[in-house]
Amino acid sequence: MPRSYFTQELQQLRDDILIMASMVYQQLTDAVTALRTSNLDLAGRVIAQDMEINRRRFTLEDQTLTIIATQAPMAGDMRFLAGALEIISELERIGDYGKGISRIVLMLGVDSGLVMPPRLGEMADKALSMLRRSVTAFIAGDVESARAIPMEDDDVDALYNQANQELVEMIVENPKMTGLANLYSWAAHNIERTADRSTNICERTIYMVTGEMRELDREEEALSGL
Repeated sequence: MPRSYFTQELQQLRDDILIMASMVYQQLTDAVTALRTSNLDLAGRVIAQDMEINRRRFTLEDQTLTIIATQAPMAGDMRFLAGALEIISELERIGDYGKGISRIVLMLGVDSGLVMPPRLGEMADKALSMLRRSVTAFIAGDVESARAIPMEDDDVDALYNQANQELVEMIVENPKMTGLANLYSWAAHNIERTADRSTNICERTIYMVTGEMRELDREEEALSGL
């Protein structure tokens, strides 16, 4: 096949990944909004939408593997396609986090009596920003941004710890709220993992452009082995 057709296939794949990323971003945004506002209807829609994200994952994986099998890509193009497979999987998992948060919203109900910790909202805003910019960096091949974004994961981790501390204080004040507080803690965990997966996307972006594979912002994991 002519090179121009191969170039079109790669661009179509970039466009399709961007569409999936936009859906996942909206999924997580809606889930956080539902958590903030106890919007059960919105939470239900997020859960239903997850099936479409799963379908797109398998479609894009098949699309990527077909390009690899039929075009025999080399060097940078092959790294892009390998990175695409990883990022498609990362996005699907982030979509699952949105679904998980939405299920928590349904479990909390409308009048749980326990408000969302303020730090959890701040953490969600930062994690969503990391997700949006990490995908933009991948599509643009922006190594500088891909190196900078993971540095913000420490801020998300700090907010995660603060949110859990707020929940502990709520439990101390009213032990009957322990079950509800645990639900919020799981929601916070899902948001924290979103930031981690955004870091993974940045790692793949750097590999795609430079051929350099290295883990970013893994100091905490390294210390945990001491």
